[in-house]
Amino acid sequence: MANDVQYLIDMLYEMIDGAKGVLMSPDKCIIVREDALDLLDELKGQLPLELKKAQDLIRARDEFVDSAKKEAEKIRRQADLDAKTIVGESEITRAARDKAHDILRRAEERSKAMVTVTNEYTDDALRRTEEALQMALEELRESRARFRAVSNEQLQAQRAKLEAQASDGEKRSS
Repeated sequence: MANDVQYLIDMLYEMIDGAKGVLMSPDKCIIVREDALDLLDELKGQLPLELKKAQDLIRARDEFVDSAKKEAEKIRRQADLDAKTIVGESEITRAARDKAHDILRRAEERSKAMVTVTNEYTDDALRRTEEALQMALEELRESRARFRAVSNEQLQAQRAKLEAQASDGEKRSS
């Protein structure tokens, strides 16, 4: 999905970059409004999917952490049961406790490592989504500003033309 969002942003960028320039204004251009709006609509449709995917990742991470905790608790209980059922010399009992603690420690370390990896991945996915949104917003703002400038220039040119025609008409009737 992130590739789809990036593709739409790239298409919008190319549309603006390849647009015909306006006379006397090389930093302004004319784009086909409908095409730009279609791309923005598609982008708008894709972004909620990206956000849902990030939320699903967070939910999956939480379920994974819960599962790892349950597994660690199960291992700990089993280790406790194993330690209690071992009867005999203190060396055997102590060895069983040490083993149980070692198993529990390793399970907790594994759980922490998995949580760290999951958090990093989720943070990266959210960061990329945020960057894509920011880039799209910046492009949208720039396109809107250019559109307004072009529209204002065209309106002013039309007014000047009408005023010139009106002035010519008054001179002819005098």
